Amino acid sequence: MTSSLIRGRPRRGTSRISVRVAHALVRGLVGVAWLVWPGLILRGEGPVAGGAERPVAGAVAQGEVGETSAAELVLPLLAAIVVVGVAAYGFFRRRRRARGRTTPGGAPGRVAEPDVAELDARARALLVAADDSVRVSREELGFVEERDEVGDIEPFARALRDAEGELAAAFRMRWQYEDGVAGEDGARRHVLAGIVGRAEEAGRLLDAQAAAFDQVRGLEEGLGGGLGHALVVAEARFRELAGRTGGAGAALGELGARYAPGATATVAGHAEQAKDRLVFATTRLNQARQRADLGDTERAAGQLRAAEGAIAQAAVFIDGIERLTGELATAAAMVPAALTGGEAEIAGARESLAGLGAADVDVPPGELRARVTHADVALAVVREELTSGPYDPLDLLRRIVRGVGPIATGRAGVITAAALLCASSAVAAADDVVATHRAAVGSEARTRLAEARRRLARPASAPGRRGPRQELSDLLTADTLAQQARELAEQDIRVYGHPIAGPATTAAGLTGAVLGGILPPDEPNDGPPASFGGPRTWDRRGGPPSA
Repeated sequence: MTSSLIRGRPRRGTSRISVRVAHALVRGLVGVAWLVWPGLILRGEGPVAGGAERPVAGAVAQGEVGETSAAELVLPLLAAIVVVGVAAYGFFRRRRRARGRTTPGGAPGRVAEPDVAELDARARALLVAADDSVRVSREELGFVEERDEVGDIEPFARALRDAEGELAAAFRMRWQYEDGVAGEDGARRHVLAGIVGRAEEAGRLLDAQAAAFDQVRGLEEGLGGGLGHALVVAEARFRELAGRTGGAGAALGELGARYAPGATATVAGHAEQAKDRLVFATTRLNQARQRADLGDTERAAGQLRAAEGAIAQAAVFIDGIERLTGELATAAAMVPAALTGGEAEIAGARESLAGLGAADVDVPPGELRARVTHADVALAVVREELTSGPYDPLDLLRRIVRGVGPIATGRAGVITAAALLCASSAVAAADDVVATHRAAVGSEARTRLAEARRRLARPASAPGRRGPRQELSDLLTADTLAQQARELAEQDIRVYGHPIAGPATTAAGLTGAVLGGILPPDEPNDGPPASFGGPRTWDRRGGPPSA
């Protein structure tokens, strides 16, 4: 129901203003009369100049002249006051009417609705800001969890979980919006307003705990307090990652020699980028200790947080290589079983066509026959590539699942397992790109990633309850959306270009830190890093980003 504030003020408001103006005029006239009247009385009744020797008639005549002169002065003054009051009343009344009309006819105008395009842009910006806030807060909380002497961190973990829930709901609404919202602009505004509200709530939940989180960390206490303990944790994780970086690079080389070039495309350059982040972390850790020795704990805390952000992103790169190594090995071992399972699904579909088995696939016979033919061709191509030379195991599994999926009824559980492996790998690869390039990746890629993650989690949250066909459908959709998300994210990165320009680019690892959203692009050298909290906390500290 539309508020009266939107429809315009009620008509009785004008009459009330008229009454108030009239009362003001009357009070003004009475005040003027009250000031002038004593002068009239005194002039008419005052003592006669010259005493008793002056004739009384002369005195009376003089009084009459004084009264006439006073009247001639007062009456024009009163008239002028009345004219000014009436003119002021008319002016204010016309101005009020002009404010209330939007058409030549003078109909009261409604409060302007927000433009859909502007609201859409705000929703996109808030989604990105909230997603970055959640990611950074999760990273910093991970460093705090490694400290033995830290206080109770459950309130912060709970706030993070709640913020993640609000953010997931916002992304879900965004996906539904992009999928198509029926109705007019009002319906679209309603959905966009819901996205804005959810994203803002996610940031608010983190902002509410930011100050308490800083107190628990105690970075302002210096080397003898929380800052010293945090440096120990960060340096230990740095050394562990530095030791793994060389092994990850060697493993990536082995994968390139064993499989087709496309098998390692998702982690190409990860080893070099991990080293870049670790170089930046080395510089910032050293600066943090130097600042702390000088007593500048505030700057030292900022350098530490920047180092922690770089260390966390280096771990993403290295973990990605190690994870893909295991995924490719698992996929290579699963391909023969998936081929066998696919053949079982094809045989079952043919039995249904021949009337020898139950029609598990509810489609017309002609369409089912076409699907069987397509699945048979897909398996034949996979067999040929399997024996012809280096191949991409995940790609072969993906083609088996997509070829057999339209006729699969759950006869072979390996098909669902293969779909789960492919979808999990695609979601993790897309998430790695977003996590390490936060400054460049926009809302579209993040929305698809969030929906892929939701689809991937549905079979795991209710195993066996949704049916094999629905589970397989969710996994196929998650795989497709995750691949689209990674492609969109990489496109955003190319469009974003070089994040900074000028002499600041000569600093070791600074470009990667800005592109990763660790430091603000406008102040890459001295700007505060991202930290636990929502957009308001980052705005207060001057760190990236704000919506």
